[in-house]
Amino acid sequence: MNDSKYSGATEAELGFLKEIIRMLPAGLTVQDERGDLLLVNDAAAAQLGMDGSRPTHDLAQRRDACQQALRAGQAIVTEETLHDGAARQVLLTTHRPVRVAGCALLISTSADITEQKNFEDQLFRSAYFDELTGLPSRRVIEHRTNSILAREKAGERFAVAFLDVDNFKHINDYYGHAVGDALLVELSKRLGRDLRESDMLSRISGDEFLLLLSPIESEQEVAEFMQSALKRLTAPFFIDNSEIFASTSVGVSLYPDHGRSFEMLRQNADIAMYRIKNNGKGSAAFFDSSMEREALARMKIEQSLRLAILEKRFCCAFQSKVDIRTQAVRGIEALVRLRDDEGVIQAPGSFINLASELGLIDELTHLVLAEIVKSIDLINDTFGAEATISINVAAKQAGNPEFMRTFARALEETGFPKRFMIEVTEDAFVTKNHFQAEVLPMFRKLGVGISIDDFGTGYSSLSALADITADEIKIDRSFITDIHKRPRSQGILRAIESLSEALGMTVIAEGLESYEELAYLQAATKIRYAQGYYFARPIFLEELKLATPASSEARVSVASRPMQQNRQGYSRASGYRR
Repeated sequence: MNDSKYSGATEAELGFLKEIIRMLPAGLTVQDERGDLLLVNDAAAAQLGMDGSRPTHDLAQRRDACQQALRAGQAIVTEETLHDGAARQVLLTTHRPVRVAGCALLISTSADITEQKNFEDQLFRSAYFDELTGLPSRRVIEHRTNSILAREKAGERFAVAFLDVDNFKHINDYYGHAVGDALLVELSKRLGRDLRESDMLSRISGDEFLLLLSPIESEQEVAEFMQSALKRLTAPFFIDNSEIFASTSVGVSLYPDHGRSFEMLRQNADIAMYRIKNNGKGSAAFFDSSMEREALARMKIEQSLRLAILEKRFCCAFQSKVDIRTQAVRGIEALVRLRDDEGVIQAPGSFINLASELGLIDELTHLVLAEIVKSIDLINDTFGAEATISINVAAKQAGNPEFMRTFARALEETGFPKRFMIEVTEDAFVTKNHFQAEVLPMFRKLGVGISIDDFGTGYSSLSALADITADEIKIDRSFITDIHKRPRSQGILRAIESLSEALGMTVIAEGLESYEELAYLQAATKIRYAQGYYFARPIFLEELKLATPASSEARVSVASRPMQQNRQGYSRASGYRR
């Protein structure tokens, strides 16, 4: 406004302008050159606590900005953070110096950006910090490591450790995800003890952590630190009224010995961690070159596995479940095998766990079912149209309702779902993954049988067995091998047999290989059925096509034939089932 307009303004116009200024949604203040406030509208009074709604904020920050803007003679923009106890308010303020009637004044307008700043902080934390544990993310520890590498300080050494919680999936399944999350929080607290300001612990995914120890003097120093950290983890965790034991496998790489980049150091620490996983878990190991060769071999198997699934180079073998008194075939188990690039048949021990780890096991299970359906006439001619057909389903799959629904539909679409029996290991029943409540009814409705596979090797107990709804229980071969010589195993076998009989479950003895084992089962138990090389080795579809028996008598001979000639050339070492 110029002087002529101002002098000619009416009282009403002035009052109108004052009211507009008072009611502006943005905070507005006018200060003189000493920083004293000459005008404060309602929004500014509320922001600064001058309306009595909250404690008055210290205005020293604003006075300093006033002096700075007046000296510079140009506008400045600042962020003002005002605290009220634990709460904070952030104002985006523009200070503009002006001269009115020969007086130097500062007009300040403020917008409340608290919500925006909180959202920005949330985005920052989600990008750089783990929401569950509050630990830095992978990109933060990578940036810290790269900063150390960029310094290239002569003689500087540091260590990168890759930590993975052992059996975390089982803990999650058994106790529930809320307890699993709480365990990760408590575990991160224990791992974070005794760290220096220059060290860093990061959660990079799921149950995996990365630890940077910088600087270090020697490998021995790192070994002692890791030993101390792992010892802290041996004490139980008390969560949600549960006593939980958790261990961690750790792989360690050293700079510059094992790599000169973050990715190489992380990768080599990861490789060392897998060595521990495969050799007992719960300890630490430093990377060495032999581990790298193992990792390359594993990568080669992974590539072959993916290619084999793509090219459908898997094949099926079938092993009989036999009545040990009549040698009649009760059912068969479908066993998956891999034909490698040279055409050699690979036992499942070399690829099943990797297939599960890589998320390929579901497709593999569907391939087995497809092979059975395609060859059902041949199977019927060989083993009989009444023989049940068992398919193995991993506990990980059994706990996945989405996969099990898809698999149930596939079984139904075969047109003969009642012929099938699903074999799952006992831990599928005792975990809190709702297998019995949600998954099992789908198969019951179709008439598909349920078999407990490898009983006695997992988290079994007789009380757990009493709660299980299943048609068949397969006693693991570790109990059957040399049963005639082992009184303790005999006692366990009798207990399982009695409870299974009371619960209406058929008992199958797995891995029967000698006449002495058979004689004991016939004389000292009520067990009627067994599976093993004594009766029949796994028979491949190609072999079935070469000679297909047509009568039930011939089918019986298939079961009994391997006693002498077919057993030659097959040892226990080659007797893989899955």
